[in-house]
Amino acid sequence: QVQFAESGGGYVQPGASLRLSCATTMETTGVYAMAWYSQAPGKERDLIARIYSGNDAYYDDSAKGRFTISVDNANVYLQMNRLKPEDTATYYCNTYPPRDFWGEGTQGTVSS
Repeated sequence: QVQFAESGGGYVQPGASLRLSCATTMETTGVYAMAWYSQAPGKERDLIARIYSGNDAYYDDSAKGRFTISVDNANVYLQMNRLKPEDTATYYCNTYPPRDFWGEGTQGTVSS
């Protein structure tokens, strides 16, 4: 079973950056489009960025211009810049569309 292991979250001030990492398998990144999802407290999990095998990437309006998704072998990354308090969420990676199983996610908190 494919697994996703997210890391890189933390507690930062508004305007700071975080770089999230997701370890999976090359059998996954080599076949499927990959994505990052966020789940804010009390809300549903939302798609925020996805990337295809040709490196074409698409972003939710909330992430456009601030976040960058990338894939390197069996790892998926999300560079998040100019963070805002509303970016506070648990972040998950998965395929796009997502598989039925999820990792534990990594928590990012943006607060002054």
